[in-house]
Amino acid sequence: MELGELLREIQYNRLVLPKDDVDVLGVNIDSRLVKNGDLFIAMKGTQTDGHQYIAAAEEKGAVAILCEEMPEKLNPAVAYIKVPDAQAVTGVIATTFYGNPSQKMKLVGVTGTNGKTTIATLLYELFSQMGHKCGLLSTVCNYINGEAYPSTHTTPDPISLNRLLAQMADAGCEYAFMEVSSHSLAQQRVGGLEFAGGIFTNLTCDHMDFHGDMDNYLKAKKSFFDNLPRNAFAITNLDDKNGPVMVQNCKGDVKSYSARTLGDYKGRIVETHLDGMVLEFNRREFATMLTGRFNVSNLLAIYAAASELGKEPEEILRILSTMKPVSGRFETIHSGNGISAIVDYAHTPDAIKNVLGTVNEVLKGRGKIITVVGAGGNRDKGKRPIMAVEAVKSSDKVILTSDNPRFEEPQDIINDMLAGLDEEQKKKVISIVDRREAIRTAYALANSGDVILVAGKGHEDYQEIKGVKHHFDDKEIIKEIFNA
Repeated sequence: MELGELLREIQYNRLVLPKDDVDVLGVNIDSRLVKNGDLFIAMKGTQTDGHQYIAAAEEKGAVAILCEEMPEKLNPAVAYIKVPDAQAVTGVIATTFYGNPSQKMKLVGVTGTNGKTTIATLLYELFSQMGHKCGLLSTVCNYINGEAYPSTHTTPDPISLNRLLAQMADAGCEYAFMEVSSHSLAQQRVGGLEFAGGIFTNLTCDHMDFHGDMDNYLKAKKSFFDNLPRNAFAITNLDDKNGPVMVQNCKGDVKSYSARTLGDYKGRIVETHLDGMVLEFNRREFATMLTGRFNVSNLLAIYAAASELGKEPEEILRILSTMKPVSGRFETIHSGNGISAIVDYAHTPDAIKNVLGTVNEVLKGRGKIITVVGAGGNRDKGKRPIMAVEAVKSSDKVILTSDNPRFEEPQDIINDMLAGLDEEQKKKVISIVDRREAIRTAYALANSGDVILVAGKGHEDYQEIKGVKHHFDDKEIIKEIFNA
């Protein structure tokens, strides 16, 4: 693609061209991946400044450099584009380079603190079962018409994101469903994409290490709905106090869902069990293998989105009734002696509260709840003591353990969690750094009819310690202990 064509949708302060227009063969934000003929975008990141790698990119064959600060020495064979904010234009350049793939399908984004993975994944499965070719961009895995591609971020960088969307378009995908993280919105990774619709789940304390405070976190999420086009739908959760706020300035067609009050899409629980529920949506009753009030909200959002995309209610509910929980989201494993374990990705105070609330609602005091939980290292420290409090409030016993300690000492993380508890609450707590031993101890403490909640890692099959990922899968460990 000619450079002039690539830059047609952005504004720049200065353009320095060689004698002839430049033919760009690729776009990169990582100098290590630059190949001959590429445009290298020098972005100022949170940890490194891409301007430091301009020379390295030129040595690797970059024919154009987009930057905020011009290098002191310009290569006469290279084009230079100076912009006020490289981050703001990267998404637009990426979507232009890959032929505006989001315009070739109906792209639906899901944002919020909890529920994004379940909603995006089940929408992908729903529309796939309806016979459509679909794409999925999620925390667990990316899929293009049934073929899996590893996922490293909830929302990829703009180059990777548009490359995946282009692959979806080439594969003939009619729909794509993606998780839209607050990080990606703050960093404008979805800039240039055209969404057919957006879904808001909820907003609770998370990622304060990045956003600084809840106001910035909310603004990042809200920006997604502020930028939706008029022909898009915006589905918001009325059961979250921030639901109406999210769509205040939305130009799209606003719809609502609720399990507590009146909304365009209304749901209620008829029956609930550890392995499923009977629900009623807009006066239509159906059974589901998902459990918990939070999953009522998730399923309502899916039902609403599919309806807004023109699908028949009866067909939506028929297929939803056949779907299993998403990997690591309230997955139930039963032992042969009446003990049940639930593996869930809950890693925020609100998620812990919701999952334990569901378990208590099902058990009704007929068994004990033993919760195994930790917190990730090098992340939001403010939520650690609150997570411990929520776990203790709704459990009979809590075992604090390692999650992904990353570069922190696991015991330091546990101490941060313990700091939120008073002396009476600490009587319900055991600290075991080794996660495998923590799960084993929970099983040793359990009797028939009891439930062990193993929270925090969900679908993850690794533990990250001192920068190294070691294989570790909560589900594997539980099955191994149950079958010993």
